[in-house]
Amino acid sequence: MSVLKAALLQMEVQQEIPDSLARAEGLVRQAKEQGAQLALLPEMFCCPYQTPNFPVYAQPQGGEVCQALSRMAKEYGLYLGGSMPESDEAGRVYNTAYVFAPDGSLAAKHRKMHLFDVEVEGGISFRESDTLTPGDSITTFQTPWGTMGLCICFDFRFPELVRLMADRGAKVILVPAAFNMTTGPAHWEVLFRARAVDNQLFTLGAAPARDPASGYTSYGNSIAVSPWGEVLGRLDEKEGLLLVDIDLSLTDKVRREMPLHFGRRSDIYTLKAIGNEAGEK
Repeated sequence: MSVLKAALLQMEVQQEIPDSLARAEGLVRQAKEQGAQLALLPEMFCCPYQTPNFPVYAQPQGGEVCQALSRMAKEYGLYLGGSMPESDEAGRVYNTAYVFAPDGSLAAKHRKMHLFDVEVEGGISFRESDTLTPGDSITTFQTPWGTMGLCICFDFRFPELVRLMADRGAKVILVPAAFNMTTGPAHWEVLFRARAVDNQLFTLGAAPARDPASGYTSYGNSIAVSPWGEVLGRLDEKEGLLLVDIDLSLTDKVRREMPLHFGRRSDIYTLKAIGNEAGEK
């Protein structure tokens, strides 16, 4: 397979988990009706994005939200991913992205490695580390279209992580994210185009719809970018679905015509992962 039909689901996050799941399923159903083979939900798609909420909404792997995603992936016959707060047996809370395969099995799990602790004068102030624990794994997984990478929002700002996923064969990077009204207008499209061009792969970012009345206002603008840096599609701030055709042969073409991988000076500099890089499942 070379062409993947991918759907980015920009949903309105609800106060109650069952309501968010119902809203997510409505968009998944629409995506399937339009031929999607992969659908990506936003960061914290079932939890209003505020640090005190993360421990309250957190569930263990295999909980209600995971079961719902697994069921939807199987029922609608597609790959389905998104991020949620996850709790472990020790009481730690993570921002965790899951991807479930069309048979309902877990294809990938990524705990956000880089926590969003920022203080922008005149803009956003946020500290995920107040309630979240960082993950420690680089996450890639196999699909019929080839290797894909998975990371979450602030992770995507670190070029080393995306390069390591590309070095492991990733041709598509999935990014559940929730940029805000300070960082989004400044950096959202820039980062998705830069990571795509630097690593010659597709970048797909799914964000929550914008709710100005919430404690954290999402920028929205879910986006898909090609290995050449072309914006294939982009939503506005409202709830919606972005459907794009991802032709994986373009990745090979761009890498062949502009062989950055072979031009790297490994005799002068190298990049390698240290410790756990297999990803948690």
